[in-house]
Amino acid sequence: MSRSARWIWRAAAALLALTLLLGLLVAWLNVRGESDASVASAPVPSPALVERGAYLARAGNCVGCHTAIGGAPFAGGHGVETPFGAVMAPNITPDLQTGIGSWTANDFWRAMHHGRSKDGRLLYPAFPYPSFTQVTREDSDALFVYLRSLPAVNKVNESHALRFPYSSQAALAVWRALFFKPVSFQPEPQQSVEWNRGKYLVQGLGHCAACHTGRNFLGGTGLNAEFGGGLMPDASWYAPSLASPAEGGVQQWTRQEVVRLLKTGLSAEASVSGPMAEVVFASTQHLSERDLAAMADYLATLPQHEPPAPGRSKPRMADETLLQGARIYKEQCASCHGRQGQGVAGIYPRLAGNRAVTLASANNVVQIIRRGGFLPSTAGNPQPFGMPPFGQTLSDAETAAVASFIRQAWGNAGQPVSTLEVMRIR
Repeated sequence: MSRSARWIWRAAAALLALTLLLGLLVAWLNVRGESDASVASAPVPSPALVERGAYLARAGNCVGCHTAIGGAPFAGGHGVETPFGAVMAPNITPDLQTGIGSWTANDFWRAMHHGRSKDGRLLYPAFPYPSFTQVTREDSDALFVYLRSLPAVNKVNESHALRFPYSSQAALAVWRALFFKPVSFQPEPQQSVEWNRGKYLVQGLGHCAACHTGRNFLGGTGLNAEFGGGLMPDASWYAPSLASPAEGGVQQWTRQEVVRLLKTGLSAEASVSGPMAEVVFASTQHLSERDLAAMADYLATLPQHEPPAPGRSKPRMADETLLQGARIYKEQCASCHGRQGQGVAGIYPRLAGNRAVTLASANNVVQIIRRGGFLPSTAGNPQPFGMPPFGQTLSDAETAAVASFIRQAWGNAGQPVSTLEVMRIR
């Protein structure tokens, strides 16, 4: 055998050995922590445990993903859009054939803590087990008992619509090796019991970081990116940074205003819309004042940092666009939001100085103009005022003009919005 042939064989053998080692490493990273230590005796159902589980299910907004529009609660069928395709939420009612009726509490804990189904399949992180891994075994058992108390619905689970290679378990195993590690919640002894409760709810069942954290091209989060803001998985809405008071941070708010926003969807400082309105409607309005106050305490202490500025600053909009946007605003918006964008307290949000209007991302402004702005109906605000959609009234160019005007009028310092951006966002 020639010298060059021997070199090729050695290189191939080294590459094969390296591949095997990496494969073993990925396999080990996907089973770490899964031991007999996680096995516990079956919880004994009781009305109190069912009630506790129902409360925890609302805290995690389980119904939001596991219920299709017009479908039975928790029977699955809702698709979570991601850059890699759609992940379909499964049926988690206690049906024996199509739900979790054959699962044990240990199976359920394995899914919550390790992101692995009863049959051993790795679960996609659209089910936010990177957050749910912090849920305690006691709370996992209570959730399981509650779900087992629901009416069984025989509804076959729909297949995911993911592109290759993202549809493969091998690709998912690599993702988990890079971005997921099962952990247990660790309270911080120097903080109060209430603060630690807030941290547990925000980081665990509330899975706030699942939306309010930016993701890379693989769908993973980088170091120090938690709560730094980012586009929702389908890139339609922007979840503002909870670390930035200029975006969604509440570090400068009173505790009462944070609680009010989470309880009613409306406060003196802000109002919710889009995906966050759904969270308030189905989840946070049902939480106790004590838990909401604990969440407020924790959120108020998040380290403050501003998102990176856009790489290239856009110029102010052209005069003709300014005039067009001002005309549209006068005709369509001023009667509610005021000629100077001052709004009406408790009814129509002010636009002047509104941080939601001047976000670096124009997604939310464009989506509200197109789809309308609707606060959730809550016990504290049962008949909220809403904004009608203008998506069928305004063209993309007109939407861009009025969005640009709102983002730059009355001292606002947002960047203008192009017609191309509106087309991309919609």
